[in-house]
Amino acid sequence: MADEQGTLLEQMGGLSGLVSSTLPVLVLVPVNSQWGLTPALISALAVAVVILLWRLARKENLQPAISGFLAVALCAAIAWFMGDAKGYFAYGIWYSLAAGIAFTISILVRWPLVGVIWRGINGDDQRWRTNRRAVRAFNVATIAWALVFFARFGIQQWLYAADKTDALGYTRIAMGWPLTLIAVAVTVWAVKAANKAEGRHEGKPEGTPQEDAGPAEQESMEARSEEVGTDGRR
Repeated sequence: MADEQGTLLEQMGGLSGLVSSTLPVLVLVPVNSQWGLTPALISALAVAVVILLWRLARKENLQPAISGFLAVALCAAIAWFMGDAKGYFAYGIWYSLAAGIAFTISILVRWPLVGVIWRGINGDDQRWRTNRRAVRAFNVATIAWALVFFARFGIQQWLYAADKTDALGYTRIAMGWPLTLIAVAVTVWAVKAANKAEGRHEGKPEGTPQEDAGPAEQESMEARSEEVGTDGRR
């Protein structure tokens, strides 16, 4: 389970993703309280640039590194145009609502997004949808993610409407990776349950009997196949 959980976290950005999503907020909130919006946004962007350079220096995947920086830049731009630091969190709040709705709908139409996404990023087909136990497992994981998204939206939107920017920033961090780790744990369980229901091993379909056999057994099976073929031609 640890290996699959580690793999899933890596696909979500891993430690670098945690740092890139947390540090700009940790800088933004206190700087905004002390010196105002413009210094706060400049500080957050500066931290995001440093993180981007750090990730590039470590030769990480270019796409998530740039995406992390662009996310901070987008949030900063929204706050700048609104003229209020709380605007930095607007995108994340409404994204949570949209994601929660999308995950819920996917369950209703029997295309649970956790299963679709997991099998998609691993290059697998979608035949798992014909297996009720696999669908049920991915439904549970999808529900877990939907609850996380709705919880984030509900609490953060309330703080946003109340103009509690400092509390909003710290709440975003508290409801970020801690809740994500819980949802990831449920997802790992779902993947294992779905794999078991489909007769998979380590995320891959079980091979044919000849593929699963050892070298000696394979030779014996091939020899028997040749004998059968010869008898058939006679």
